[in-house]
Amino acid sequence: MKLASLKHGRDGKLAIVSDDLTRCTDASRIAPTLQAALDDWDHAEPHLRELAQSLEVGAAPVERFHERECMSPLPRAFQWADGSAYVNHVELVRKARGAEMPESFWSDPLMYQGGSDSFNGPRDDILMAEDEGWGVDMEGEVAVILGDTPMGVGPVEALDYIRLVMLVNDVSLRGLIPAELAKGFGFFQSKPSSAFSPCAVTPDALGDAWRNGKLCLPLLVTLNGEPFGRADAGVDMTFHFGQLIAHAAKTRPLAAGSIIGSGTVSNKLDGGAGKPVAQGGAGYSCIAEIRMIETIASGAPKTPFMKFGDRVEIEMTDAKGKSIFGRIEQTLRPYRR
Repeated sequence: MKLASLKHGRDGKLAIVSDDLTRCTDASRIAPTLQAALDDWDHAEPHLRELAQSLEVGAAPVERFHERECMSPLPRAFQWADGSAYVNHVELVRKARGAEMPESFWSDPLMYQGGSDSFNGPRDDILMAEDEGWGVDMEGEVAVILGDTPMGVGPVEALDYIRLVMLVNDVSLRGLIPAELAKGFGFFQSKPSSAFSPCAVTPDALGDAWRNGKLCLPLLVTLNGEPFGRADAGVDMTFHFGQLIAHAAKTRPLAAGSIIGSGTVSNKLDGGAGKPVAQGGAGYSCIAEIRMIETIASGAPKTPFMKFGDRVEIEMTDAKGKSIFGRIEQTLRPYRR
């Protein structure tokens, strides 16, 4: 089952989307918004699935589905906690600045609590008052939306609380991160609004691609029309989503609608840093990673961060090459108040 929030008011209007992403039907009579559905999932889910089946067989009112008319599935959320499940990415960050990575990073996930009061839609521009000085970067990730999750849940049981899966562009301002982290109090200004894929998909609809708390398909990241990343989200993921959820729920329950992110999808190559797509590698899901590799290799980065007019696309396709979640497509543009 695929769900979307069509542009309507502040929190969107819930819609069911066909498997091929061509058609949709209004689901607001079951729940006006996705958050409302998640709050009453046990009651809403069977009715949503029945409507989804009716849509597939042509027995429900149909509208043409346009991804540009979508807000993020949750335009705002009670919780957005982003992990760093691909420790390869963390290792490269530290190696580029000559720092050793603590051994605990392999057993204890990194996670930060991001701003969740406003998410961008999948086709909204990335608006920034500055670009080069702030080092605007995209970060291609996978995320899950939870139902009500109890405190102290274990990693295996935690998988039962995943309601939906989606993609993320977790925008980072690399020029602001060092000074902010140096304060010892975490991200804030360096993490502006993230954007999520047009559709959020139930795990069962992913078939064999959803295995053991991982989404085992390449994440397709394109920058200015050129392939930038093709890293497989199921490879080199040190912590699966059950482990990330258990980490987040160690000392608190997580409310329905909480979002947990995987962190930047990152693959190694032959035990070392990956290669660009153009050189036969899996590429990268963020600009920072290729800059790290350039720094390790030659002492300085060569690839610039995003500039005004640059366009990033993030998508994932099934075995037949069909888009699963729809496409995040954003252009960096100047912010005008």
